[in-house]
Amino acid sequence: MRLIIDGDGSPVKNEVIGLGQRFGLSVVIVTSVDHFTNKEYPPHVSFIYVDKGADRADYRIVKEIQPGDWVITQDYGLASLVLGKHARVFHHSGKEYTPDNIDELLTQRFMGAQLRKAGKRTKGPKPFTALDRQQFTKILVEAIQQANATGESHASESSD
Repeated sequence: MRLIIDGDGSPVKNEVIGLGQRFGLSVVIVTSVDHFTNKEYPPHVSFIYVDKGADRADYRIVKEIQPGDWVITQDYGLASLVLGKHARVFHHSGKEYTPDNIDELLTQRFMGAQLRKAGKRTKGPKPFTALDRQQFTKILVEAIQQANATGESHASESSD
């Protein structure tokens, strides 16, 4: 199991890196070359840089994903593609995207886009708070612990 972050704009990179270290999981951050960094990261963290352009990171994540990986993204479209590859997907709020809720989320996204296209104003996301960060971490810790207890975290290693 790897933790893969849709890195462009993710507010929880540091939390995921910390959880990867705590639980011995690899963390892969997929991001645009616009976000290239020389910052030193722990050995369990790797980067995949993609060219500039809409959805380039998303396409690379879909290509990179393996069964058993977990993805952290706020992109509903990417989440729907990743679910089809037998990976778990989490929003930075901690909400898990599932086959049971993804259609409704995609419909809400479409309706919002239609309203904006018609000149209507829609609410943007609320500011991400320290409490949101704590909630995300709590939910992911519980999910990792549950996966470890059921042996799910080793699904991708055993399928190689």
